Amino acid sequence: MNITTVHINTSPAKLGISSSPGRLSIEQPQASVDLKQPKADMRIQTTPGRLSIDQRQAWDDMDRKHIFTRIRDAAANGRQKALEGTGRRAMEGRELADIHKGGNAIVMQAARRADRSHEIGIAYIPSYGSVKINYQPGDVQIDAQARQVENNTRANKPIIRYQPGDVQFRMNQHPSIQFEAVNKTI
Repeated sequence: MNITTVHINTSPAKLGISSSPGRLSIEQPQASVDLKQPKADMRIQTTPGRLSIDQRQAWDDMDRKHIFTRIRDAAANGRQKALEGTGRRAMEGRELADIHKGGNAIVMQAARRADRSHEIGIAYIPSYGSVKINYQPGDVQIDAQARQVENNTRANKPIIRYQPGDVQFRMNQHPSIQFEAVNKTI
């Protein structure tokens, strides 16, 4: 007996894909820097300190006097001694004038002259506080005024380059179906 059979052959579709990647490049240019710092305005005024040391009294205490002081003291001392001498001579003259009243005026005057006393002591040590020190401190006035920074810096925009990728599809093999009728004898 003859039977007809149908044979079906199929072939699938085959796709081909090719792609090229996208490219992205970013460049950041340096910022344009423009900074200026003006100098600060500064004024300084000073008043110097004053130190005075007066040691005249210390030198006088040690008998190392300035020549003008020594002359002044010698003149005052000479005047005093002259007045004392004048007074002593006047007193002795009165004693001698009153010799008729009795007493031994010449012997008494000679005894007074024979008994002279002198002061002896250490004269080269200055007294406490004989050096006078006076100090007036100085003064410093500072007037400083800072100036602001002039900042004209500009940031540059980035340079962005983008090339998109590409995808291509193609049909490498088209799908197909084949039918065939075959007679078979059984």
